[in-house]
Amino acid sequence: MADKSLNKTELVAAVAAASGQTQTAVNEVLDSLFATLADSVSNGVKVTIPGWIAVERTSRAARTGRNPQTGEAIQIAAGNSVKISAGSKLKAAVK
Repeated sequence: MADKSLNKTELVAAVAAASGQTQTAVNEVLDSLFATLADSVSNGVKVTIPGWIAVERTSRAARTGRNPQTGEAIQIAAGNSVKISAGSKLKAAVK
């Protein structure tokens, strides 16, 4: 796992410095971006930023699992999950 991380406050500060915008404006844009992303994905809409990232909702079927403490078989309900895929520009940036 990475030794370094960038939290939202640090991201907002970095984007504000790079773009010349205020941290308040950048924070509002990021909040709106994440709200729109969450709303779209929850409604089954795939969100793609070509070359950078794709986010979509996936479905998992019901299945039988096992309780690790008792070894007893349990039913795991069907549910939804989120799949995030890196685009070509993001993959190239980490090489």
